[in-house]
Amino acid sequence: MKSHLPGHPTQLCFIRHGEVEERYHKIFGGSRIDMALSARGLAQGEAVARWLADTHLDAIYASPMTRVRQTMAPLLKQRGLTPAIVPDLREMDFGDWTGFRWDEVQQRFGVSAFDWLEIIEDGGIPNGETAEHLMNRVRPALLQVLRDNPNRTAAVFCHGGIIRVMLALLLDMPLKRMAHFNIEYGSISVVEIQPGKKHAVEIELMNFCPPLDSQGTGGSVARPTRA
Repeated sequence: MKSHLPGHPTQLCFIRHGEVEERYHKIFGGSRIDMALSARGLAQGEAVARWLADTHLDAIYASPMTRVRQTMAPLLKQRGLTPAIVPDLREMDFGDWTGFRWDEVQQRFGVSAFDWLEIIEDGGIPNGETAEHLMNRVRPALLQVLRDNPNRTAAVFCHGGIIRVMLALLLDMPLKRMAHFNIEYGSISVVEIQPGKKHAVEIELMNFCPPLDSQGTGGSVARPTRA
């Protein structure tokens, strides 16, 4: 079935950017630090392009941040497509946490950085975005992607935090519940939307990290990251 025909589900491929420069590992960068990718992160962008090579894409949307642009560059070169750059797909603003390591957040602010989704729902990070603000920022961007692509397939290159926001919006769940979903660097998650079904939103693929070369080697050890 051709993806643009009536009855075909709308497919959204959410791709998190690749691994960032080593100096920013386990550091809250958010929207205030426009970091670049590491060598591994660049390889993850290549791996994403290879894995999606046989997937028809009707449109590509992306955060304006450097780490996202570098991740999608191999796919754009492969397809000859021009992405729609959407400013509201940028990573969240971590306010006063920006630039601090996970362990430093505990020392300086007296809270566990691992609870960041709960924290932004319950008062927020000092001078950072709240869950409400984040959801209200991302919702129009997600709705625009859906309006533009009925019965089609679109790729959205962005950030771990923003992917969790879009999942929360699609599943109509509190953002803090998205802590149950791990979103690795360079991962692909696929959601199908079929309005005619009782369960209109279905997760078809979650946090899949394509192998870093054609022999299937590579991969990463799961670890908490927030960039």
